[in-house]
Amino acid sequence: MTTLTELLAVSAHKDGTLRSTGQGTAQAILATPHIVNHAPSLIELHNGDMLMVWFAGDTEEGRSDIRIVMSRLARGATRWTDPVHVSEDPVRSEQNPVLFQKQDGTLMLLHTAQAPREDVKEHYNPATNVDAATRQETSEIRCRLSEDDGHTWGPTRTFSETPGSFCRAPIEVLGNGDWIFPMWISKRDGNTVFGNDTSLVRISRDEGLTWSEYPIPASRGRVHPNIIEWGEGRLSAFFRSRSADWIYVSRSNDYGRTWSEPERTTLPNNNASIRAIKLQSGRLAVIYNHFQAGDDPQATIWPKTRFPVSIALSEDEGRTWPYIRQIEQGDGFTGEENKHLNRTYEYPWLLQTRDGLLHAAYAYGNRQAMKHVVLTEQWIIG
Repeated sequence: MTTLTELLAVSAHKDGTLRSTGQGTAQAILATPHIVNHAPSLIELHNGDMLMVWFAGDTEEGRSDIRIVMSRLARGATRWTDPVHVSEDPVRSEQNPVLFQKQDGTLMLLHTAQAPREDVKEHYNPATNVDAATRQETSEIRCRLSEDDGHTWGPTRTFSETPGSFCRAPIEVLGNGDWIFPMWISKRDGNTVFGNDTSLVRISRDEGLTWSEYPIPASRGRVHPNIIEWGEGRLSAFFRSRSADWIYVSRSNDYGRTWSEPERTTLPNNNASIRAIKLQSGRLAVIYNHFQAGDDPQATIWPKTRFPVSIALSEDEGRTWPYIRQIEQGDGFTGEENKHLNRTYEYPWLLQTRDGLLHAAYAYGNRQAMKHVVLTEQWIIG
């Protein structure tokens, strides 16, 4: 990859070109022809290219025009390519893409596909500000393969046909050779709307030919699990919380076959996506919106606040967080009458490339674009 020093020398553009912020980071806002852009994820390929995938369309999340799109930052380049479609269902809403590259170079795209949302006002729940007609309970997870680093794709097949299957984190390869894939099951609840979602992991011992499922106990409302391996079978899973209270963690000592009940960390959560990764230094990094709206683990709360975007570092497997730094502060409007002016900066993703640089991506400014930020671990520490 291009070094951060080189990136900082790039002049400012808003066409997907990386540019200096003048504060030790570089950033790009990806050009997109779509009105809605959401849920990005990143991967560094074996050849050094970086891919970003997200879902996009011209109406809103859950509609049948929502497709998976992909942009590429070629190795050594400083400009992202224009996004291209990499999913193909004209009827269902395709969302939450993640990428995984096998050791032989085969690239896997996993994403959700659900029946399109309905225009039925009686499904709207004013207490939670959520439209139950989003029909997430109809979702399945689908897969496509590429043998040429994502330039062309094979046919779509079903990966998980269980109704309500959702994903947000990629397959991880564990130290014993197992593949582990975290996911959750979205369940309609007429009172709290998707508050009863529960999480599980899928594990394959034969590189994806067959899978076994292992539920995470007492995970009601704890979704978007991110898997971290610490060694000798010890894993952690970090969760988004439907209660908009805290990020939660569950732990396993047998490579993910059994899990502890999720318990709260000291990091807040706003019932929006997080991403947790283990850094080359051994530290744990979590990127998230540093905001919470409640403290009742049984409640389901959907706050509109999705800012700031923060990165926290832990040196003790997520028990304490001595370093927290904002990379996107938001628009800064205060007071009840001004709250609606604050845009969202949401569903952040974090990747560390082989050269040690950190790459963050998130939906920018009410989902009008994707933003890519390049930074270093030392910048977070300050």
